[in-house]
Parts: sequence; C-alpha cells; structure tokens
Amino acid sequence: MPNSHIIEVTNLVKRYKKAEVNSVDNVSFYVEDQAFFSLLGPNGAGKTTTISILTTLLAITAGRATIAGFDVEKHPDKVRQQIGVIFQNPSLDLNLTAEENIRFHVSLYNQFRYMPVFGLMSAEYKKKILTLAEVVGLEHDLDKPVKTLSGGMKRKLEIIRSLMHQPKVLFLDEPTTGLDPISRKNLWRYLQDIRKKEKITIFLTTHYLEEAEHSDYVCIIDGGKIVAKGTPTEIKESLIKRYILVDSKDQIALKKELKALRLSFSGTGPFAISIKSATGQEIVQKLTTSLTLLDIHNPTLEDAYVEIITKNNAQP
Repeated sequence: MPNSHIIEVTNLVKRYKKAEVNSVDNVSFYVEDQAFFSLLGPNGAGKTTTISILTTLLAITAGRATIAGFDVEKHPDKVRQQIGVIFQNPSLDLNLTAEENIRFHVSLYNQFRYMPVFGLMSAEYKKKILTLAEVVGLEHDLDKPVKTLSGGMKRKLEIIRSLMHQPKVLFLDEPTTGLDPISRKNLWRYLQDIRKKEKITIFLTTHYLEEAEHSDYVCIIDGGKIVAKGTPTEIKESLIKRYILVDSKDQIALKKELKALRLSFSGTGPFAISIKSATGQEIVQKLTTSLTLLDIHNPTLEDAYVEIITKNNAQP
C-alpha cells in the first residue's frame, strides 16, 4: 500500500443475515493522506454500511479495509485511535456542560485522566480543549449546559470532542443535517480550517451535494457498488455538457444565424448551444442577432450525480 493512502478499501463485501443481496458489493477505493474525500449515494446505497465498517462498528463479510496501515478487522483498537467520528445524530449528554461532555469522553477513551472539575484537569487537556474551542468559535460556551446550545454549536462541540486525540481521519456522516444554511456554511468554514491546521483527512457522506463540490476525490455508490469515481471535475466533464442558453425577439433570425455558423444547438427558443472546442465568449462574439437571453450553464456535481444515479437505476 502506498504511504500516501491513509485509507485503503479492497473488494469490500458486507451482507447482513437473511439478506438476499450484498449491502456493499465488491467495493474498492483509496483515500490519500490529508485529502477531502466524499462518498455519495442515495438512501440504502451502502454509504452508512461502508462508513460503519471503516469506523469498526460493523464486521466485514469479505475483502479488506485499512486505516493508517491498520486492518479494521484485526486491529480495531488501533484504528479507533486514528479516527474521529461525527455521526448524523448528535451523541451528547444534554444535562452536562459542553466541557463536561468532552471531559467524560476523553476519560472513557483513556486520553486524559478524569478529574471532578475542569481546574484539576491536566495542563495538556486544558490547552487542547481551549485551542480547539477557539478554532470553532466555542471558547465562550464551554461552561454552558448542552441543552442550551443551538444545533450549530452542538456540531462544533462534537468537532472538538472528535479531535481531542488528534485523529488522522475525521469521518463526517451527514454532519450538517438539521442545520440552517448559515450554520452549515459556518460549520464547513471551521471544518476546512481545522483540516489545514490539524493536517487531517476528511471522509464525508452527505445529501447536500454542494458540500462535496470542493472534494479532492469523489466516489458515488448505488446498490452497494461504486458506479462512478474521480475528481468532481472529471465526473462532471464525463457526463454533463456545458452549454450557452440564448434567445432573441427574432428567433427565426437567431436560428438561421446559428445554422450558418454551424453551431450545434437544441431547442426552438431559447436555444441551447453546445460548448465544445470554442469558449462561451468566442461563440457569443460571433452572434450578431440582438439577444434577450444569455446564460452559460456550468454543470454542478449534483447535476452529474442525478444523471449517474438515474442511468444506473434505468439499467435492466
């Protein structure tokens, strides 16, 4: 295994008891160290099963998976030392303060010796928690009961808790579910900041496709199988075509001009002009007909995702 691969998954299979088909079916992929990796797919596609295996919560039926060189089946304790996990549903004690939640967590995992009050905890613990709290903007809320915190603040608290032992990989399973758009944006700003400062790898599953747009690498899983993988740009360019949408009060003249220029287009008005070798600017500069509409369509990862899943489900 190359040293740059922090996660390596080879021919992974998971079949639940009494199931007729595999939940994860011969899946293989790798994640490079300090990369931002996204595993995407519809409900029931195998995302949660895959991430549960990698976080040592589920046993493997066949195949192999390693994290930081440790086999998830043979060395689960070693793997757990390398990872932090933020699940879709928060796992916080609402009656404790934010800091008490972290203190109990690190004590249970033998990261720091438990003391009854914050002031008696080790200097290393205090420095670590205060540094991380400042990064995510929670430094003034550590002494507040969790039940008084907003959804976004609870997510920040989970980030601090998951990073206390300096993991090499941070698993994010639908981390922004239930958050409003502003909280989602802020949370991602903190996550990307932490990724750079802590030099960690992010492994994301999400239904918000725009959150995966800036991934270094994407895998799309459907029916337990990997149906597409590559950078977001590679996935988009292989499926979705860029085009310019134009229209005019004189649609007859515009259509005639498009034909005369031998441009590939579709529609009866507005017209979608395919962008191939020429740039959008070069095409527009050739047009002399007065336009009432000009819009350049650049495909998103969500566009590509929808096309991939639609095509895959349409296959017999």
